[in-house]
Amino acid sequence: MPELSTSPPRVRFAPSPTGYLHVGGARTALFNWLLARRGGGTFVLRIEDTDMERSSDAMVQGILDGMRWLGLTWDEGPEVGGPHAPYYQSQRLARYRAVAAQLVASGHAYYDYRAAGARPQGETSEAMSFGPKQYDETSVTLAADEVAAREQRGMARAIRFRVPADGRTTFADAVHGEIGFDNAGLEDFALLRSDGVPTYHLSVVVDDMDMAITQVIRGDDHISNTPKQVLLYEALGVPVPAFAHVPLILGADKKRLSKRHGATSVMDYAAQGIVPEAMVNFLALLGWSPGDDQELFTASELTARFDLGGISGGNAVFNPEKLEWMNNQHIMRMSDDGLVAQVRPWLERAGLWRESFDGAERAWLVRALALLRPRAKRLGDIPEGLAPLLNAVVFESTAAAKHLTPEVAPHLETLADALAHLESFDAAAIEQAVRGTAEAGGVKAGAFMQAVRVSLTGRTVSPGLFETIELLGREQSQSRIRGGARQAQPA
Repeated sequence: MPELSTSPPRVRFAPSPTGYLHVGGARTALFNWLLARRGGGTFVLRIEDTDMERSSDAMVQGILDGMRWLGLTWDEGPEVGGPHAPYYQSQRLARYRAVAAQLVASGHAYYDYRAAGARPQGETSEAMSFGPKQYDETSVTLAADEVAAREQRGMARAIRFRVPADGRTTFADAVHGEIGFDNAGLEDFALLRSDGVPTYHLSVVVDDMDMAITQVIRGDDHISNTPKQVLLYEALGVPVPAFAHVPLILGADKKRLSKRHGATSVMDYAAQGIVPEAMVNFLALLGWSPGDDQELFTASELTARFDLGGISGGNAVFNPEKLEWMNNQHIMRMSDDGLVAQVRPWLERAGLWRESFDGAERAWLVRALALLRPRAKRLGDIPEGLAPLLNAVVFESTAAAKHLTPEVAPHLETLADALAHLESFDAAAIEQAVRGTAEAGGVKAGAFMQAVRVSLTGRTVSPGLFETIELLGREQSQSRIRGGARQAQPA
């Protein structure tokens, strides 16, 4: 499919603050952001908060926090401003009402009195259920003087768009190609409710028109809305933006992603220890392909590679295991300082952060993180692995019972003595000492190394054994190994 071809692009992300920033919305925001950044354009964030009952300031803040966590900075919008402010729909109601009145004056819309509840006496509510082309003929065909009389009396009414009776409304989609709808199948849709609140169709078109949006990238679930909005653009005599409708995100059961599949808010994933670099990478590949086998990208690499031609028309499947794998890969690729910054809050919550990690013990922490990175699927795995290296050994009962037996106690003491005499206390020399002790004692190296591991950490799982001994240092390692020997002695 062709790339949307206006340069530089003006794109927008327009979430409704009736919930936090969810995965699907974040992916849409990312695609818009990437297109704007690649094309040297403008990324607009606006808040569609006309649902007064369900919208809240907390939800707005949650959306802003989620965007910032992902690194999706906006050029115009809340807390940033811009030439097309305000960027909250609730602050633009007068503008929507003025455009609705303009459409009535031009004959493209009409007042619908029954839709506002002012139906003739005795008429049932079922009779007001207008299907396609089943309109309130009374409202549609009212003479001008009768309309004026009803307006003079202040009768409640909505405003409804007058869809052409025949013909076809089409638009080009950068993902799906040309899409068309017969006008005969479109209802005369509402623009303004009787309480003066705009519908989605009116507000989104007016906002995109006023904010000079050139390209609209959004989910496939909006395809059915698009012909109505195209008709509105045409009625207002303004250019129709280019469209790209991206595939929906499904769970493993091929149903639309929802809370039953686990977390859906991006900040939930932040709380679970997913790093933003991995989340951005993962979201980008939900429905988009770079055209080769590369899977790991930085944000700058995505910006350089992203194009709408790589978006698939098929739905994308959210794979939590793939996200964890990708998260580990990004943790592995982080700079030392970057990882320390990301993991510090986790260490603080676990009570493991030391002020000396910003000073004298910084090098030790970096070495420890180097050992822990390969196993860390999430940031929370790091304090879990670091705790036994910082705290006094607490033996897991099953580990101690299985590996710290009376038979192994003298060999642990022998190893502790051997470590004292190593000229070079590095992993290679330590390995020779451990294996040499096992061989001299006539015990299997694997079984002995597990006994050493449990002595050092209290657990059967740890980073590389020889590297762990090197990290703990000579005295600390000797002390812990002798503690394991004492644990192995019969009570």
